[in-house]
Amino acid sequence: MTPQPEIPVSRSLLPQPLPADAALPHRKVIRSWLLPLAQRSTWRALALLGFDYALLAALLSGAALLDSPWLAVLCGLGAGFVTGRLFVIGHDGCHQSLTPHRKLNKWLARIAFLPSLTAYSLWDVGHNMVHHGFTNLKGVDFVWAPLTQQEFDALSPLARLMQRIYRSGWGPGLYYMIEIWWKKMMLPKPSSLGNTYRAAFTWDRLLVTAFAAAWVAALVTVALVSGKSVALLLLTGFALPLFFWFNMMGFVIYGHHTHVKVSWHDDRAAWQRAQPFVSTTVHLTFPLQIGAVLHHIMEHTAHHVDMSIPLYKLRQAQKMLEELLPDRIVIQRFSWRWYFETARACKLYDFTRHCWTDFSGRPTSLLRTAHQASSHR
Repeated sequence: MTPQPEIPVSRSLLPQPLPADAALPHRKVIRSWLLPLAQRSTWRALALLGFDYALLAALLSGAALLDSPWLAVLCGLGAGFVTGRLFVIGHDGCHQSLTPHRKLNKWLARIAFLPSLTAYSLWDVGHNMVHHGFTNLKGVDFVWAPLTQQEFDALSPLARLMQRIYRSGWGPGLYYMIEIWWKKMMLPKPSSLGNTYRAAFTWDRLLVTAFAAAWVAALVTVALVSGKSVALLLLTGFALPLFFWFNMMGFVIYGHHTHVKVSWHDDRAAWQRAQPFVSTTVHLTFPLQIGAVLHHIMEHTAHHVDMSIPLYKLRQAQKMLEELLPDRIVIQRFSWRWYFETARACKLYDFTRHCWTDFSGRPTSLLRTAHQASSHR
């Protein structure tokens, strides 16, 4: 899509870049810098949702109708990628940053979440309340939360094997599918929901289940009418899009919160002093405007600082934060070499020494003092 023009923000209204040895301002102060970028547009949100749904429909049609198996496979994988784009739109709606209308945001989010089979209300609790409310606080935030050496050693052999797969660099999709999608949104334990029940939890799970059933039924019908293989159409039109989506999502959230410079905390007071909305997220940069193709979700620090900023203004917000808070934000140019080096380094976390370790407990990131870890300077 054509990049949106940037909205000018008067430099006179902004402070000078913060010196490296200065205390980080309160979150409310930092959010005030970004306030001009928090304006939302209903027509733009509807245009984005309509465009991505049209693109998804075209790709799913190709996956089901094209005679070439290879082209059908490519369309199925492309549908998985567009599912990710739609999810980002739904993610904004769930944060109330998509349009100025609260009820409209909720329903647009539900609609955008359908191809990824995401239950809106359960995502809202796990993501908005838990993950954003307690980012990188051990025992509360569950998104790629690292185990300690003692926790890992206490696991069953199968559970240890799963942890090795999840953190191998090859298993982010399996991690997201099992640990977040299945355990948190499809069959969540009451304890993961704070032992509270909302009727919306059941209705949203039924909604995505019905959507999945209708999706499968449509593919089976096309196969029977066209004389094509039912199994092949279910593979290219259903399994492949979901396979790509799960791997895409697992990879994205891993990259957002896993880095040798990113700390986790098991003490709430130290976690609060660390200003976790800045220090626990990674800005992954990509060539060829790939970030724009992903609806700017990789500008993740800005999103954690202020969840009200819509996806189409995150690039400006991220740029502003990096100019005003130099050396405070983890910025990482993506490469597969960096990714697999991170996967090798970030296996477990030692909260006593404040460092990442391998599965044998050997430090793989710089040791930090308690003060350094809490301030993250």
